[in-house]
Amino acid sequence: MKTTRLTQAKARLAPAPRPRPYVLRLYVAGATARSRQAVLRARHLCETELKGAYELEVIDIYQQPILARDGQILATPTLVKEFPKPVRRFIGNLSNRTGLFVGMDLDTTGKTRS
Repeated sequence: MKTTRLTQAKARLAPAPRPRPYVLRLYVAGATARSRQAVLRARHLCETELKGAYELEVIDIYQQPILARDGQILATPTLVKEFPKPVRRFIGNLSNRTGLFVGMDLDTTGKTRS
């Protein structure tokens, strides 16, 4: 009986497990205006909708062509959601937020999109 009470007490005191963050990769081509705009939009999306529960890696395909090849990137900008599975890709300037949420299968339950 004491073991049960002790286990229950520990369960109440233990912090809730944190959900694993989204893992996103944004592939861009150089320091162009289009690339900068894509980076700004991706960061804004992550900050406003994912509330810090994300890891965003920006990859310049000119500086890291091997990563672009390994990721099978054919066009830029491309945003890839690596985790949670399934992997999703969104190609374009990231201005269509509704299409981005649907295409990337982002879970922002209870949030409105513009």
